Amino acid sequence: MSSSARNEPALAAPRDVLYINVSRIGDTLLVTPAVRAVAAHWPQAHIHLLAHPKREEVLRNLPFVHRTGAIEKQRARFMGRLPGKPYDLAFVCNFDAPLIEYALRVARRVVAFRQADADLNARLYRAVEHPALQTTHAVDIQLLLPAAVGAAPAGRALSYRVSADEDEWATRFLAEHHAHGRRPLVGLQVASFPTKAYRDWPPGHFSELCRRIRGFWPDAHFLIFGGELEKQRTATLAAELGAAATLCAGRLSLRQTAALMKRVDLYVGVDTGPTHLMGALQRPMVALYHGYSPSRVLAPLDHPCLYAIDHPQADRCTPEADMAEISVDRVWQAVQQALREHPPR
Repeated sequence: MSSSARNEPALAAPRDVLYINVSRIGDTLLVTPAVRAVAAHWPQAHIHLLAHPKREEVLRNLPFVHRTGAIEKQRARFMGRLPGKPYDLAFVCNFDAPLIEYALRVARRVVAFRQADADLNARLYRAVEHPALQTTHAVDIQLLLPAAVGAAPAGRALSYRVSADEDEWATRFLAEHHAHGRRPLVGLQVASFPTKAYRDWPPGHFSELCRRIRGFWPDAHFLIFGGELEKQRTATLAAELGAAATLCAGRLSLRQTAALMKRVDLYVGVDTGPTHLMGALQRPMVALYHGYSPSRVLAPLDHPCLYAIDHPQADRCTPEADMAEISVDRVWQAVQQALREHPPR
């Protein structure tokens, strides 16, 4: 996990820093500890953080980021063509040559993971070796980039900031849907995205878990999160729960969803983007992990109330292993423990 370095003068404290991370929701959030490390190491620096156009919103309002923006590899080919280099230092988390080339056009020094192109690596200030798959936690992988220029970690927790306006909106939403004051308020994320469907816990298991929660806490209310792709699954669960649930899937923006997540007494979800988002909010959560993507490489770190549940064959299975092997009994025990140790507010 070393990085290449030439005989160059010591890096002066940069004034303007560019950080590029074009990825899905979860991987966008997983880079926030690395960006925070840079901000802590150079507190006077102005950090410009670029992300995928559909993910940039999750990075807004972070106290250590001065500006966010959107970029994608197709657009990057045409960006940064004016004379001059406005950034003293740039970090690139991706393996897309157009993003690296853009960073090289606009920054005096560029730090990135070692690319497949040797000529491109030769132009980097630091080319950092990327660890082998599933050998290192995703947050620690990203922390390798700032470490290559001497920036130590400033905590490994994910970062997200709900605005005051969003918080007020959440209060109104809960009141309008007769969920305000219901306890416990439980958030559910029942499915991952289609290409990672092996991470999904069976719908029947979620139904049984909700039945047990209602049996123990009759006043419980469920917020069912998700997107359009799992609409049928979430609608079916909402119909089963009736007035005890509010269907949010496919009806809210990502930031509205996060504002509601901040209000839950407990979250139960499979490993996917919204679960990483929940992990940044520091609320009690039960997260279910498939053995092909175990908690040791993806679960939230420095989290005060995480209850991670791994597939029985963690580290020993392929995507074909069935998430049904995580029993309802096991998740129910974690739910009871979470609410016992962190009672509803």
